[in-house]
Amino acid sequence: MPDLKKLETMTKRFAPVEISADISKLPTREKQALAKLVSAGLIMDSLFLRQVWAGNESMLLDLLKDPTPLGRARLHYFLMNKGPWSRLDNNEAFIPGAPKKPEEANFYPTGASKKEIESWLKGLSAAEHSNAMGFFTAVRYQKNSKPGNYQVVPYNLEYQEELVMAAGLLQEAASLTAQPSLKAYLSKRADAFLSNDYYESDVAWMELDSSIEPTIGPYEVYEDEWFNAKAAFEAFIAIRDDAETKKLSNLSSHLQDIENNLPLDAKYRNPRLGSMAPIRVVNEILASGDGNHGVQTAAFNLPNDERVIREKGAKRVMLKNVQDAKFKIVLVPISKSVLSSRDQGHVSFDAFFTHIIMHELMHGLGPHAIRVGGRDTTVRQELKDTYSTIEEAKADISGLFALQRLIDQGVLGKDLQESIYDTFLSSAFRSIRFGISEAHGRGNALQLNFLLDYGAFLIERDGTFSVNQAKVKDGVMALTRELLTLEAEGNYSKAKDLLSRLGIIRSEIQKVLEKLRDIPVDIEPKFTTAQQLSR
Repeated sequence: MPDLKKLETMTKRFAPVEISADISKLPTREKQALAKLVSAGLIMDSLFLRQVWAGNESMLLDLLKDPTPLGRARLHYFLMNKGPWSRLDNNEAFIPGAPKKPEEANFYPTGASKKEIESWLKGLSAAEHSNAMGFFTAVRYQKNSKPGNYQVVPYNLEYQEELVMAAGLLQEAASLTAQPSLKAYLSKRADAFLSNDYYESDVAWMELDSSIEPTIGPYEVYEDEWFNAKAAFEAFIAIRDDAETKKLSNLSSHLQDIENNLPLDAKYRNPRLGSMAPIRVVNEILASGDGNHGVQTAAFNLPNDERVIREKGAKRVMLKNVQDAKFKIVLVPISKSVLSSRDQGHVSFDAFFTHIIMHELMHGLGPHAIRVGGRDTTVRQELKDTYSTIEEAKADISGLFALQRLIDQGVLGKDLQESIYDTFLSSAFRSIRFGISEAHGRGNALQLNFLLDYGAFLIERDGTFSVNQAKVKDGVMALTRELLTLEAEGNYSKAKDLLSRLGIIRSEIQKVLEKLRDIPVDIEPKFTTAQQLSR
């Protein structure tokens, strides 16, 4: 177990940063609604703790009782990681008594094996299987039954107490706001917490057009390392940046053209994307639950429900104040160590910000609903535990492909031509430092190794890296084609092989990572505006 000095060193990899937003122009009742949303968002922290591990709550209570410097340091890092495992260190435990981080989290019965759950699933009807593997259900032992008998418990029952509280706060916020679309979303999301039916509130979230931009509920499936099936609770409470949102809104109109020209067999392309693909640039006030552990989210693309994506598309939310902090504190120093001297000057916030946008947009493009062996299924279901990493890598690399197309068409300025590749190369090292047990980190290792093997990226004599402008476009297209085709075919074995070969940290990359030890890996947000609202 790490001692006090070691634990403080581990914690210092996250640079404390004040995250705030200007709410001075909001009317009084809107500020009051915002305060209710902050309170509801904080409930997502306790829910997520329970979802990560059944023992998290009791361990937290024990840590709160320890007043020693080591006890305080353990509590601090526990809260940052939402559990006793250091997410930057391949989920190694840093608190005595903590078991190995459970791959199944707390979504499945404690003590049951993956094989036992898979065997049980095979005996279910199609409808029962869909419910058991649904986003918003947990699997538990049947009470007073023999081992091997399981039941499906909807989230509104599993987390009833917290969700009733959160629903009440959302209804109070809805009664305070004068913004119709915000009122509709909050009311429907409150209903969803109680009914476990999230469809109507997801649609209302897609249609949200207000100065306050809340995202709250169960969304991402990263914690479920068995099946990538169960959604974890999170919240992002933010204020819309109207000027930046307006700048980017025209990108949505080019998505169908990008889809039509993906380097993918035409039979796998979607001739009619969902009708809505809004982009929102916001400044974050609070992130909680799955949205605030370890490395901070810079942007997200939701909802994940394929039914909503098919009918309405998806919304991309860019957390500008978070991205700005990451760029200044982490990426710029990394670029000065990683890139060759001639490439360092090409790194720009505009390229960093725009690629993150395209990454989120590309989550909505490419294969989602597919046919494998004559049956209808989804990419998520077929790729199973490899899905999150493959999908993150696909969004990254196809985002570069899409940016290049938009530059070639004159939609984006030619000044991005060189900077997108050098900025991406630097950012790949930034993401790999998250650890390859995490989807984004391993996905970036896959991309970096592929592009090095292709000759699109080069290693200089002094150990720095550079972009081969003669090969980088073709390399990006080749990897985009490979990942999109893998998803379209639902090829699990190929995904496993690709990750075993390329989702690793090679020695030449490890050497560079060693040079970055004194640079923060990410930020530790201090939500000053949220704290003011909570007083």
